[in-house]
Amino acid sequence: MFNKFKKAGGDSTYEYLIVGLGNPGTKYETTRHNAGFLCVTRLEDTLGFKAKKLKFHALIGDTKIGNHKVLVMKPQTMMNNSGTAVKECASFYKIPVENIIVIFDDISLEPGKLRIKRKGSAGGHNGIKSIIAHLGSENFPRIKLGVGKKPHPEYDLADWVLANFPKKDIPLMREAIDNACEALRYIVDGNIDGAMSDFNS
Repeated sequence: MFNKFKKAGGDSTYEYLIVGLGNPGTKYETTRHNAGFLCVTRLEDTLGFKAKKLKFHALIGDTKIGNHKVLVMKPQTMMNNSGTAVKECASFYKIPVENIIVIFDDISLEPGKLRIKRKGSAGGHNGIKSIIAHLGSENFPRIKLGVGKKPHPEYDLADWVLANFPKKDIPLMREAIDNACEALRYIVDGNIDGAMSDFNS
């Protein structure tokens, strides 16, 4: 059941904001660019909650990871404007930048590979560019899910990331998403170094 949110002005109820990036709509549901959304769906199944309340231009839900109460978000703005939802939500609940964890696809990693970072640049990812621009900071942790590189340089990037995962990659992605969910436990416990050591490929 969805708990009532605390109003702005008081101390935040939530320690962390977990953001899975993707594009809304069924046609994008199983595309490479929706790896972050797919990770949130797995988290919902594992922890028994639903990110289904529409607020801050996003679908949001709350749950606990270990002893930590967290908000989980799927921005509904389309990928390139993800920062709008993240900024509004983080500001409302006074969640500091370093406690915003973003999960997203990375074409520089092979399917099934994971890369956790404490902070960093956008690396060409438009969703991360938007979040950095709206937060005015690169200092948020992120979990990158490898989706594989384009088959050749001339291949259109949008066509690549907006295509569905091929069947051969699905088991690899399932394993990576499970590892990402487990890595979240480390991160909210303040052990991002342990997460990087155990899960970075």
